[in-house]
Amino acid sequence: MSADFAQRVLTWFDQNGRHDLPWQHDTSPYRVWVSEIMLQQTQVNTVIPYFQRMMQHFPTVEALAAAPEDEVLHLWTGLGYYARARNLHKAAKHVSENLSGQFPDTLEGLESLPGVGRSTAGAILSIAHGRRASILDGNVKRVLARYRAVDGWPGTRQVHDELWRIAETLTPQARCADYTQAMMDLGATLCKRSSPRCEECPLRNDCEAHANGRQLDYPGKKPKKTLPVRETRFLMIRDPGGQLLLEKRPATGIWGGLWCFPEAADLIPESHCLDLTGLVPSATQSWPVFRHTFSHYHLDIEPVLAEITASPGRIMDANRQLWYNVRQPPKIGLAAPVVGLLAQLAANRQVEE
Repeated sequence: MSADFAQRVLTWFDQNGRHDLPWQHDTSPYRVWVSEIMLQQTQVNTVIPYFQRMMQHFPTVEALAAAPEDEVLHLWTGLGYYARARNLHKAAKHVSENLSGQFPDTLEGLESLPGVGRSTAGAILSIAHGRRASILDGNVKRVLARYRAVDGWPGTRQVHDELWRIAETLTPQARCADYTQAMMDLGATLCKRSSPRCEECPLRNDCEAHANGRQLDYPGKKPKKTLPVRETRFLMIRDPGGQLLLEKRPATGIWGGLWCFPEAADLIPESHCLDLTGLVPSATQSWPVFRHTFSHYHLDIEPVLAEITASPGRIMDANRQLWYNVRQPPKIGLAAPVVGLLAQLAANRQVEE
């Protein structure tokens, strides 16, 4: 049965699969690894331009390892889930410095790299090395949950383990790279979450969800919960030349390692500006509150613009603070809400001038 399953998937892939993705050319463990990290929780079309830029700037793992973290985060800005970028950089340094630039060729070795879990390791091993290894990303979970009518949310241990057991059973010995790509393509293009195209699916004749008309019941949905709401303030200190003070976030926590406006829930603009620059702002202006949503909570942000009439001679910590020039922006990673605010500040500045 597993051989028949794999053959149908592969036959479909030969005719209908995606064969021209950027990481399918000049295939190497490095390129496959970068693409798989980017594809975690992100769609292919979104990833493609980021992958291409990353390869242009860092064509080898050694080049990535040698780059400043800020440059890596700058190229990642907008892709989200920034811990992936930090782990990418850490893993590159490990491979370059401790493994002579050679990626591990075992599941255990790959899983030892920062940011590489069981499914990502399986994808790298099968696509880059042609080894038999199973994967279980979001697309594959959906295909298998429907095919075998596996009840429950895959985030629970019991359902997760059952889907892995099915994946291991069905993974073939031959054409491992093609099968891995085929399963991802099947979930992304046919077995979609809300509008599955079952009439085109090579598995429709023995798919249990299709047979019972219950495709949309699988996989089970994550239990709903109300997200708490937190509040904070951004202090946008602007000097006479239009530069804005940014601070680098701690490596852990929200926006880890990214640059952001000074931020605190109890931030008092005048006193905070005085503490940071030695100057009291000549004027402050509160902007409308907007909401940024994380996986576990909503964050309501009130930006406050503080104008200072002189350029401070120094900043308190040159490693953690900088004056951001909107006309000649440095190559640094920015928190997502900051990107939009900087664009708005730059536009307002142009109107004023």
